[in-house]
Amino acid sequence: MTVQDLDRTAFEQDWADWHRQHEAVLADEHGFLAITSLNWLTAEPQRFPDAPGTWRTDADGVTVDLGDGEELIIGGARVTGHYAFGPIPERGGVNAVAGDAVIEVARRGGHDIVRPRHPGHPLRVRFAGVPAYEPDLRWVIPARYVPFAEPRPTTVGSVAEGLQHVYDAPGYVEFERDGQQFRLTAFNGHAPGSLSILFTDATSGVTTYPANRTLQVAAPGADGAVTLDFNRAANLPCAYTEFATCPLPPAENHLPVAVEAGEKLPYS
Repeated sequence: MTVQDLDRTAFEQDWADWHRQHEAVLADEHGFLAITSLNWLTAEPQRFPDAPGTWRTDADGVTVDLGDGEELIIGGARVTGHYAFGPIPERGGVNAVAGDAVIEVARRGGHDIVRPRHPGHPLRVRFAGVPAYEPDLRWVIPARYVPFAEPRPTTVGSVAEGLQHVYDAPGYVEFERDGQQFRLTAFNGHAPGSLSILFTDATSGVTTYPANRTLQVAAPGADGAVTLDFNRAANLPCAYTEFATCPLPPAENHLPVAVEAGEKLPYS
C-alpha cells in the first residue's frame, strides 16, 4: 500500500466517523427528529396536545401555568403552578423535561416558540440514516478567508414562512474550482474563530436538499488560509422535519456548479 493509499484510507475513515457522529446527533432521543410540533407563542394563553401547561408570552418573556397533576423539571428542579422563563435571547432556549419528553422553549427570528420533543415520534423511530456522496478528495478545496472591516449584519430568510434571521457576517471565503472563481459569505461557526457557510448549488433540489446545506470551516490561519471540505456539507434539520426554522443562504451564496459531495436528499 502506498503513502497515497494510506492518506486516502485515513481521509475516508475520518469522513465515515464524522458522518456517523452526525447521524447519531440526528437520532438523539431529543434531537430534531423527535419534535412533534412547532408552536408560536402570543399574549393569548394556549394549550398544546403534546406539552403540559398553558403557555403565553409578552414583553416580560414566556410563562407557563401548569394544571393539577402537571409538572416540569427545569434546571433539575421540579416546577408546578405558574413559572416565568423570563426573556429568552435570540437563538437561545431552555429545555424543560416532561416525563420522557423535552419541551424546548426558544426564541427564533424575534418570536418565542415551544417545540416538544418526544422520543417515540415516528419520524425518529423510522430514521434510517442520511444518504451521502462517497467521500472524494477532489472536493477538499484550499480557499482564502477575507474579513470585512467590520462584521456586516446580514438578513436572510427562513424555511418558516415570513420569518427572518439576522447574522453578523465577519467576512467571506474565496476559492477556485475548475478555473472559475467563487466567493461565499461566511457567518461565525460553533467553535471560536471558526466559520459557517450556508449555500446552495446546482444539485439543490435534484440530489440534495433544495433550500440549503451548511459547511463548517475551521478557524483561518494567520494568512487567511482555510480548507473547504465539501464532503462534509451537511443538511440542516429542516431537511428532515417541518418543525424547524432553519435560515436560508444569503442570495450570493448560490454556486452555479454541481457540488456532488456531502449529504444528499433524505430518504423518503
